[in-house]
Amino acid sequence: MSDGTEPPDELMRLAASRGLGTVALTDHDTLAGVAAAATEAEALGLEFIPGTELSVDWPTGKMHLLVYFLEPGAGPLQDRLGWLRTGRDRRNGAIVERLNALGYELTMAEVLAAAEGESVGRPHIADVLVERGEFANRDEVFTSLLRDGGPAYIERDRFGAVEAIELARSSDAVPVIAHPYTIGVSRDDYTSAFSELAAAGLGGIEAYHTMHQPALRTHLAALADQLGIAATGGSDYHGPGKKEGVDIGVGRGDLRVPESAVDQLHAQRNR
Repeated sequence: MSDGTEPPDELMRLAASRGLGTVALTDHDTLAGVAAAATEAEALGLEFIPGTELSVDWPTGKMHLLVYFLEPGAGPLQDRLGWLRTGRDRRNGAIVERLNALGYELTMAEVLAAAEGESVGRPHIADVLVERGEFANRDEVFTSLLRDGGPAYIERDRFGAVEAIELARSSDAVPVIAHPYTIGVSRDDYTSAFSELAAAGLGGIEAYHTMHQPALRTHLAALADQLGIAATGGSDYHGPGKKEGVDIGVGRGDLRVPESAVDQLHAQRNR
């Protein structure tokens, strides 16, 4: 319901067909798909973990934070997701205006039609440009225009990392650093960076990720154990054509997320 291409219930059917046992849905800044996914997962006998994904500020720039076990309804973090989406809307309009000034003709109406959901962002703007034949795929659009600091990049409203962690914990949810390879620090700096966040309530590190090499997965899992938090994982599947060669549950074929990741997440929730 944010930047994926398949509806939540279809994702659950696909997961079940591939033999997965536990599945999380973590759309950006929204819980709109959770109800449909949960209903289908229950019917299929899958363990389902509701959640969301946030983009947060921290000293080196920004990181993505997965928030597991966040249920729809009222709550400290749930009540703030609308603020994030409003900030997205303002930013999207500014990006479209900048693209128009750069010579790319598109409208917000086209972007909203591409999104088909309440959480609209840069990927949907990229999809419009791809559909218009300006670029071959999303990655090309981001590399050329929409990357951080790119010609059409606009900042948006975000929580600070510690604020987001505290909001997640106060909402009975577990905050986990998503795909650490993207956060702009070296492997040697992970320990100091994540130690401070663990002290603030961080519940895990996404060690087993599609884009992590086996050695990095092992390193991050050991670091999570050292910090007393969960070593989690996921394929970061967005649907056909969105992340080249990435399949649900197994990434590019070599990803295996252990059952211990689920057990450790539950332990963090009960901490």
